[in-house]
Parts: sequence; C-alpha cells; structure tokens
Amino acid sequence: MHRNRHVERVVVLALDGVYPFELGIPSRIFGAADGRYEVLTCSVDGRPVHSNADFTIGVQHGPEILATADTVVVASVADAYIPTELSAEVGAALARIRPDARIVSICTAAFVLAEAGLLDGRRATTHWRVTDLFRRRYPAVDLDPDVLFVDDGPILTSAGAASGVDVCLHIVRTDHGSELANTVARRCVVPPFRDGGQAQYIEQPVPRSGAASTAATRAWALEHLGDPLTLTDLAGHARMSLRTFARRFNDEVGLSPGRWLIQQRVARARHLLESSDLPVDRIAGQVGFATSASLRQHLHAAIGVSPQAYRRTFRMTVPMADSDGILTSVKPHG
Repeated sequence: MHRNRHVERVVVLALDGVYPFELGIPSRIFGAADGRYEVLTCSVDGRPVHSNADFTIGVQHGPEILATADTVVVASVADAYIPTELSAEVGAALARIRPDARIVSICTAAFVLAEAGLLDGRRATTHWRVTDLFRRRYPAVDLDPDVLFVDDGPILTSAGAASGVDVCLHIVRTDHGSELANTVARRCVVPPFRDGGQAQYIEQPVPRSGAASTAATRAWALEHLGDPLTLTDLAGHARMSLRTFARRFNDEVGLSPGRWLIQQRVARARHLLESSDLPVDRIAGQVGFATSASLRQHLHAAIGVSPQAYRRTFRMTVPMADSDGILTSVKPHG
C-alpha cells in the first residue's frame, strides 16, 4: 500500500489520438504533491503525437524512459484510435515497463492494457459508453462498467475524463495519506474524494428546475458525522419524504445516503488516524461509528487494513522536497 520511501517517477505514455485533457491530468495532480513525484511524458518513438484536438503534442522522451518508471499512466485516446490490435511500437513500449511498476489507464486506455493481456483475470473499468465493446473483445477481463475507477493491486483503471483526476488523487492518498491528497485537491480546485465505487453515470447530476437539492443536507451531515444520523434525520433536514430524499440523493451523488455516510466516516477516520494520537475508540466515536469494532470493519472493507496498521503506515519517515528542491526526510503528521 505504502510507496513513499522515495520520489516516485511517473511516466505518462501519449499515443496517437490522445485527449489533451486526460494527458495533462497526471502532471497536474502529481505535480502538486510537494515534490513527492517526478512526472515525465513519452511517446512510443519520441516523436510528437497527434491529439484528438487540432494540434499535435511534442514530448521530451522516447519509450526508453518507461523502463525507469515506478508508475506508468497510459492516457486515453479517441474512439477512432482504440486499438483492435497492438502495433509493434506500442507493444515494444509496454514491454519496457518493469514488472514491479504500477500501471494506470485513463478511460479508453484500458483497451490498450487489455490488448496487451495485462488485464486478463483482473477487475477493471473503462468509460461507460464503450463497455459493451470492451466486454465483447475481452471476456477474460472482469469488467465493472459502473464505477469511477478500479484499484486491482499493481494495475488501476479509470473511467472517462475527470475520473482520471480521481484515480490520481487515490494514488496520492494511498501513497502519502489523505492530508496531502486533500492539499493537492485544493490546489487543483477539484473534489478531494470521490470513492472508486461511485457510479460513473449519474442520471440526474443537476436537479430539475424548481427541484430541491440534497447538497445543503450533505454539508450539514459532514458537520455532524459524530452523531448517529439516520435516513429520517437526513430527510427531515432536507424537508423531504424518505422516499423522495433517497431517490434525489442517489440521483445527485450516485450512492445511497447510507453508503455515502459510511464513506465519509471512513475518510474522516483515516485523516484522524494519520494526523492525531487519538485512541481508535475515540476516533470511532468522533466519526459516528458506534464502536471501534465497527470502525475496524468498515476500514478493512475499504482499504484492507486495520486502524493500527493504517496508522503505523503513515508514521514512517518519508522524503520531501524543500523550497529549493532538496530532498529531506520528514515524518508524516501524527
């Protein structure tokens, strides 16, 4: 889980047909992480690539840089460039990736990984609009078409466009904790946390004209996570019936109120485990879990570790660059 013993090199592979927005996501997110990552961009031959826009993109590196990467991100390509088979150049570039490197795809780049056989037997996702095509082509992949991203050990796949931001923030949070991830999110003015299991496609992301929103109630709930909130409490605050509130909440967030509350409580608990010396039972109470056992259960379900193991992870010494770019060893908060 924890990879923060050194400055991690992230290499972004740009292919012909790349979406410029998605190509820039890793540099923007990882580049805002206080010197914890070095981000480089390459193409399969070191030459400029044709983007999906009306311009080409020049890169500084050829495929040889992939052999030095701790994390490789393959940026998404337009539909017309989705491969039906890998070219010799793309195959050779992917073959340079070290066996211990983490590999990430954004959106349709999952097709590139699947064509290379990297997703066989793994759980993965891609943009909801092309999931039927993906499933027909790659039946050996356990495709989940409904989520923002999938973290399957060394390989992570994400859905369309902005979910590339989510998966990169998830990596920062996994590597360095929620405090740094939240700082990065603030710097980039993006939501600090959207769980990977959140729905890709929310049928009604903006309420109809004249319809009440659940946004104010969500903000209120975040201020009262330590209280034993029920669906009745939430619906009452929103001045809606239980049925209307639950339906509208799911339309706006893509999750049930109960599942959303658990996610927020786990996220708050992770922050307190990293940044405080509070006992686990005190943290459980502060975030609204009835017992420390309940916190352990939900934290383990979310990230596979106990509260104490999670806390120990973020008390390790990690490198950090000062204002002059010189690396120094520091201990995470908490």
